[in-house]
Amino acid sequence: MLEVKNRPCLLTLGGVNPDLPLFVYLPGMDGTGQLLRSQTQNLQTAFDLRAFALPPDDLSNWEELTTIVIHLIEGVLKDQPSRSVYLCGESFGGCLAVKVALRAPYLIDRIILSNPATSFNHRPWLRWGGQLSCWLPESIYQASALALLPFLSALGRMTHRERLDLLDAMRSIPATTTDWRISLVSNFDVDETQLRRLTQSVLVIASGADQLLPSVTEAERLVNCIPNAKMFVLPQSGHACLLEKDVNLFGIMEDKNFLPSYLSKV
Repeated sequence: MLEVKNRPCLLTLGGVNPDLPLFVYLPGMDGTGQLLRSQTQNLQTAFDLRAFALPPDDLSNWEELTTIVIHLIEGVLKDQPSRSVYLCGESFGGCLAVKVALRAPYLIDRIILSNPATSFNHRPWLRWGGQLSCWLPESIYQASALALLPFLSALGRMTHRERLDLLDAMRSIPATTTDWRISLVSNFDVDETQLRRLTQSVLVIASGADQLLPSVTEAERLVNCIPNAKMFVLPQSGHACLLEKDVNLFGIMEDKNFLPSYLSKV
């Protein structure tokens, strides 16, 4: 797994293709930007793929993260400002995607939210767990990541490689960073009035077997608030659904008529 050492950046997934719409993936709390890899083979046929990545010790707040993402996207679009931009936020990244779209609506054309952590404040025990992790010895903290795997994913629906990648991503960030990012999602402050200001087309993907967050209930709430939103439910999937071998993000987008116009179903 590539390591981001110095500053937040956009990683290139596959080849660069400036003639295609830009697809920017905002990752979960690990911040590695590496966990979309299993979806890239199909996506790169239609998109120029990027993944936002954060250094393991990054403690930026929402405002700082939002500004960074906007500036990075604007940098990619500098020579082609009219390119379409798809923003895909997973879990923690779903919260960030909402922030970016609200701050820079002119920049984002379509939004995908995969089990967004916008409902995190409904799980106060997760906040307590983050605070406790700061007091654990490093060896125990690293071991605890293994114990959390069943809550983050439906392990039987993932390949051995994807399970290892998820575990590596979880172990890549220190306890202080975990606690900080949990505090961010715990205090996510976008209300329903603000959600109604999102005018982009939004696709909310929700896992029916998510043991971490009430993702289906939250997807229903978001779809009721966001004017141009639709949802897609994966009944058997866990929280980290994009790592599952039978989940095809490109296929979901095709099914919901969410691909670029030249590829969409008639």
